[in-house]
Amino acid sequence: MAKYIFVTGGVVSSVGKGISVASIGRILKSRGITVSTQKLDPYLNVDPGTMSPYQHGEVFVTRDGAETDLDLGHYERFIGIELTKDSNVTSGQVYSAVISQERKGEFLGGTIQVVPHVTSEMKRRIRKVAQISQAEVVIVEVGGTVGDIEGQPFLEAIRQMRKEEGRDNVLYIHVTFLPYIGATDELKSKPTQHSVNELRRIGIQPDAILCRSDREASEEIKDKISLFCDVDKEAVISLVTSETIYEVPLLLEEAGLGNLIVERLGLTAQESDLSKWRDMIARIKAPKEQVLIGLVGKYVEFQDSYYSVREALSHAALAHNCEIKILWFPSEALENGDVEQLRQVQGIIVPGGFGQRGIEGMIQAIKFAREENIPCFGLCLGMQTMVIEFGRHAFHTQNVNSTEFDETTEYPVIDLLPEQKNIDSKGGTMRLGTYPCHLVAGTRTAQAYGTDVVYERHRHRFEVNNRFRHPMEDAGMIASGVSPDGKLVEIVEIKDHPWMLACQFHPEFKSHPDAPHPLFLDFIGAARKTLVTGTQTSLPIV
Repeated sequence: MAKYIFVTGGVVSSVGKGISVASIGRILKSRGITVSTQKLDPYLNVDPGTMSPYQHGEVFVTRDGAETDLDLGHYERFIGIELTKDSNVTSGQVYSAVISQERKGEFLGGTIQVVPHVTSEMKRRIRKVAQISQAEVVIVEVGGTVGDIEGQPFLEAIRQMRKEEGRDNVLYIHVTFLPYIGATDELKSKPTQHSVNELRRIGIQPDAILCRSDREASEEIKDKISLFCDVDKEAVISLVTSETIYEVPLLLEEAGLGNLIVERLGLTAQESDLSKWRDMIARIKAPKEQVLIGLVGKYVEFQDSYYSVREALSHAALAHNCEIKILWFPSEALENGDVEQLRQVQGIIVPGGFGQRGIEGMIQAIKFAREENIPCFGLCLGMQTMVIEFGRHAFHTQNVNSTEFDETTEYPVIDLLPEQKNIDSKGGTMRLGTYPCHLVAGTRTAQAYGTDVVYERHRHRFEVNNRFRHPMEDAGMIASGVSPDGKLVEIVEIKDHPWMLACQFHPEFKSHPDAPHPLFLDFIGAARKTLVTGTQTSLPIV
């Protein structure tokens, strides 16, 4: 029988629930306890697949092709597990399922209500993760902030879970924010008290409170929160902003959260062993050489759009004992050909995206990297723009494009598959999830992976047009990774270049801090050898 930890958030959004859930998972795993996770999102979209990156940030793709919240990326990277579509539930999915059942007459003429019908569907989906994963503990994050109207059904569902599963099998953790008032030089607990009161009003009493802040909470503050929120003093934990998110499991372990969870849930656990994780954090914090990487993207104003890319670069850099500094280049700003500013970087990465805006800027950046011998890595749309740029070079014409951007192009080197051309729905209709890729022996790609077949996660609709594949190969673009039947180009690389490679899939989704992805590892290795020829500008460095 699985036990459940429900994590809610209060006071403000983006308070750190996702990192907290991932860190709790790592803490429990270090004790030999099997863990699975789930994110409950209150919005009415079925999934974030059709949402703007500016609103939602990155869409994380699971192995079975679900388009999910970026917090699932945190869960996988911290805990070292692979999740499925069942680990992200939205209100849109729940209401669609309930309405579909009603239309089929499955409720036998009853009046359909939020309680019990909607909450029962929510509980069914929560329990499904436990049944499929067979994990000892399922950690469930409730998205949004306590008090949001759209999140109330989820809170009611998790309230009912404690009654149905038993008090010893359910634990509630509330992540809140302590604002700092500069005029009085103090942290304030009143917003936390109000947030917990809102939870208690609907029947949920937190067992532990994680107090996020930029300063350490004093014992006086903890005493006040313990008294007014009716939580044991040792369960009020100060969670100060850390130098790296990967340090959070260590902070929570040192604060005693792991022992508290094991004791409250009656878990059978071994002694915590976070020694390798501590060694990794020590290496992250140690002074290292810096490598400058230019990221040329459509959504750089909102950097969460490329969260996994940013983390994968850092993972690879750590393995090389160096530190990544990212210079963010809006692709639209490069469309006029002003790419000289790219001389200051040691490598260029062009990540995914959709739509025509900024495409010519990506192409200009890739052209600059090819002509100036700067290591260049294209991801998904980055591969498609690399193919377009090389096609223009190989065929000596600017009339080379993708039919996504120009339906009448003379050289449609990127095009839809025949079976994709009559699809009208946008949501969930792309090539999604894990597909096998066969590597061509003797290529840089095969050398980087060190194997013959890999399995990578996709999220795209357009493909390399095989009509132009062989002429481009003759000109120097190698298809170094293909589908098992040889019909789909998955990876390309440019001959006679220090390092120029692109893949149709998203390798960043499989990179972990203690297991960097081979392609990112090889890319950073090449970038380290590149000399910076330009001067630094005032561009933002993150």
